[in-house]
Amino acid sequence: MPPVTQALLIANVAIYLLGAGGMAALGGFALWPPGGFGSQFEPWQLVTYAFLHGSLTHIAFNMLGLYMFGGEIERLFGSRFFALYYFACVVAAAMSHLVVTSWIGGPAVPMVGASGGVYGLLLAFGIYFPHRKVLLLFPPIPLPARVFVAAFAALELLFGITQTAAGVAHFAHLGGMLGGLLMIQHRRRGFPFRL
Repeated sequence: MPPVTQALLIANVAIYLLGAGGMAALGGFALWPPGGFGSQFEPWQLVTYAFLHGSLTHIAFNMLGLYMFGGEIERLFGSRFFALYYFACVVAAAMSHLVVTSWIGGPAVPMVGASGGVYGLLLAFGIYFPHRKVLLLFPPIPLPARVFVAAFAALELLFGITQTAAGVAHFAHLGGMLGGLLMIQHRRRGFPFRL
């Protein structure tokens, strides 16, 4: 397994185990919406939230996605660009969540989870390996990666707009994909502007 993917897996699992006694101790590292009475937002939360998970199922599915797609994408991108790519997806997911939450007037609750980074990896996998088969868990149907990615993006958009599955940050998932798309654009042709 490539080094950055391995380090991310180890860090996420270790932090989950350290926080298993209660999320309250790690609450300052979750992503809180800024503003409002008693706001707990801090800039580092744009990254640290991605290392926290709310349940065993939450971390299990995120780490499965990181394991399934991370190694392949890291080998393709190289470790340095892969790390930049992953964290750009994480930050883009956080920013998308904050913008949409403030726009729709969502509750001031914290967000946790690596899903934004994982959705960015999923997008890269669908773009660079479009014909590779990905097996759904339920039902176990093999799909080409590009169909799998398009279906996940469409479902996230539908669930986000209809506010289905409360407690899931659907627009953060889409934000992770958007961050990934921008990084892939940069990798291929460079941004229209230089940073």
